[in-house]
Amino acid sequence: MSNSNKPFISIIVPAFNEEAIIEKSVEIILNYLKSKEDKYLWEMLIINDGSADETGLLADSLAKANKNLRVIHHPINLNLGRALQTGFKNALGNIIVVLDMDLSYSVDHIEKLVDAQIASDAEIVIASPYMKNGRVTKVPFTRALLSRTVNRFMRLAAQEKYHTFTGMVRAYKAEFIKTLNLKTKDYEINPEILYKAMILRARIIEIPAHLDWTFQINAGKKRASGMRVIKTFFSGLMAGFIFRPYIFFLGLGMILLLLSLYIIGWIFINTFLIMPSIHIDSQVFDDRFSMAIGQVYRARPHAFFVGGITLLAAIQVLSLGFISLQNKRYFEEMFHISSSILKGSVSKK
Repeated sequence: MSNSNKPFISIIVPAFNEEAIIEKSVEIILNYLKSKEDKYLWEMLIINDGSADETGLLADSLAKANKNLRVIHHPINLNLGRALQTGFKNALGNIIVVLDMDLSYSVDHIEKLVDAQIASDAEIVIASPYMKNGRVTKVPFTRALLSRTVNRFMRLAAQEKYHTFTGMVRAYKAEFIKTLNLKTKDYEINPEILYKAMILRARIIEIPAHLDWTFQINAGKKRASGMRVIKTFFSGLMAGFIFRPYIFFLGLGMILLLLSLYIIGWIFINTFLIMPSIHIDSQVFDDRFSMAIGQVYRARPHAFFVGGITLLAAIQVLSLGFISLQNKRYFEEMFHISSSILKGSVSKK
């Protein structure tokens, strides 16, 4: 860390098989950072995540020519989650900014994110193309639709209503992100960070951003395959359950309960409508009621089966909801405790 009054920012850029664009992208990032040296101290870290092409060699060559650029190599591909964790661990700055090598968010987002972090003292600042004044350019319709769907689903599930949960481009307060216990290996790390930050009551803000694929399209960079996109989509949906899993169980349980009560109510209403027409010697209510129930059953036996099964299913699903709520509260309490212990041990070093 520097004693200068200037903020010291670390730019983390994960890279996997990026030989087609790495030289141009790094040149753009470095030139931008050099233009901001009157405002920031800076370093750039490329995390070569086990690339099978020339990405690692090109990155090393660029680092030799730029003293503020470091390269860290994973011997094999460990996926985005591990790449980011490596970057967080090795960053020296007090503000960490994560960028994508394909510059789908232009380099001017660095200043916007850092300035917003300094002004708000937020632990996390999210670059959000889906909030008001955010924009999306040249992203294929299907991919954009899937991304918006996942983020809206997470917004529905989460306690705090942000617009972009899956985006990687963010600024972090280094002392916070370094002590956040992260486990996810792949793209789910981005919602995981927000989820755990919410548990710790961290300050999280969003700023409008421009998601633009023009650069990588012009560079001829191939995007992820259709299967990878679908996998990421469903992984994002599953990640949405980490925020408040119980609301899905309780919601489904209430729907089933209302359906069962409607059917059971229909049975009882028809039973009481039939009772006056029942002619038996006994005037005992139970006998007349039983006869009426029998007539309703003979006329609509499926109503009894559907109503009973739906009621049992509602009880089961509601029970799962209450259990998941209890487990979530237990997890959050344990995470608070473990985070406090980890933060204390780091501060003593």
